[in-house]
This record gives sequence, structure tokens and C-alpha cells, in this order.
Amino acid sequence: MRSELFSSENLEKESAQPGMRLQNSKMLKIELNGEAMARVGSMVAYQGQVQFQALGSGGLGKFLKQKLTGEGVPLMKLAGQGDVFLADFAKDVHVIDLEPGDALSINGSSVLAFDSTLQYDIRMVGGAGMASSSGLFNCVFTGHGRIAITTKGTPVVLNVDAPTYVDPQAAVCWSANLQTGYHRAEQLGLGTLLGRRTGESFTMSFAGQGFVVVQPSEEPPIMGSGAQEQQGGLLGGLLS
Repeated sequence: MRSELFSSENLEKESAQPGMRLQNSKMLKIELNGEAMARVGSMVAYQGQVQFQALGSGGLGKFLKQKLTGEGVPLMKLAGQGDVFLADFAKDVHVIDLEPGDALSINGSSVLAFDSTLQYDIRMVGGAGMASSSGLFNCVFTGHGRIAITTKGTPVVLNVDAPTYVDPQAAVCWSANLQTGYHRAEQLGLGTLLGRRTGESFTMSFAGQGFVVVQPSEEPPIMGSGAQEQQGGLLGGLLS
């Protein structure tokens, strides 16, 4: 049997070291020897002796925060020995190595999988989202290990060495040490009152030293800004 389908680039990639790596630009392979965390429903194939356990958002505290904020990652634990292949609607997959002292703030919808050695929490995004339809909360990952994220299309990584502004629905992740806020991008005037809008009312602002990953697509808003303002008032003290 002959076909380009069976070319070497499509064959399973083998490695002598366990852990996660790209099978291709759309698929993650985890050579499992122990435990790892992955987004619920992301498994597309596996080989070997692997057990899957639903974890909700990764504990009671995170479950409650997810229910209150609408943010978080619906997780399953992978345990055992074998090869697990993960994907999320053919989005591009990127693997990031976190070192001790690193902190990455990431949109929960962009998390595909991560090593069980990493920790994460749901935190309010300072100054952002209060006047827009974007989310008020993000997942902040810390620790030592690998995390796989997804983007809709090939992203750009912006080095924040000057005031930087990003559509909040296109921001995938950023250095957690950056100062965030919001910036009115659309000028108010007669045209606005008559219903003429640019579709870019507010952007997220970033300052400090770090990076922001921006995808060439906008995630749909989770909810209206009015509901988010109510949540911000109720939960600001709890999650800060």
C-alpha cells in the first residue's frame, strides 16, 4: 500500500525521554510515565495503559472560582504508562517550559495540557475587562514543568518594552509580572451616538518588562460587561 499519507512526517514521533512534545503543529503527544493534566475531551488517541479521571477545575477552590468567574480549565488527570495524543479543534499547539520563578497568565480556553508539577490559580486581571466584554479572570501558572497552549492561527509574540495594547479577546497569554489595564481605543463622538462603531471600544494595556502572545483571531466574549462588573464587585476581594 502506497500513499503520501504514510510519509515520515505523518508517522508517530518517538523519543527516548518521557514527557510532552509536538507530534505536529496541531497535535500534542505525551509519552506518559506517571501523571499529567489535560483539558477534558482533548484526547484523540492513546496507546498503552492509561487511566483518565475527571477533575473539574482541579480542586474544590478552583471549582468554586470557575463557577463564580466563568474562567478556569475543565481538567482530567492522565495516569499510567503509554502515549496520549491531544488536540483541540485543530488549533495550533505550542509547548512552553516554565522554570522556577516564572509566572504565566493565560486565558483558560487556551490551555491544552500541563505537567502535574505545575500549579495554577484563577486570578483577577488587574484593571482589565471592567469596561469591555472580555473576561476579568485568567489562570496564572507557576512552578517547574511544561505547559501546552493553543492558538487560533500563528500568533505573534510582542516584546513589551513600550506601552502595548491588545484586543482582550485576542490576548492568549502574557508574563504575569506585567501591569495590565484598559485603554479606550474608540473615540466618543456624534458618530458613536448614531450607532457607528469601530468594534474596538477597549483594548488591554500592558506595561513593564515581559511579553504578550496574540493570536490572529478573537475569542467570543463570555458574557456581557454588566454581569462582569457585578462579578468584579463581588469577587475582587476574594480573588485578589
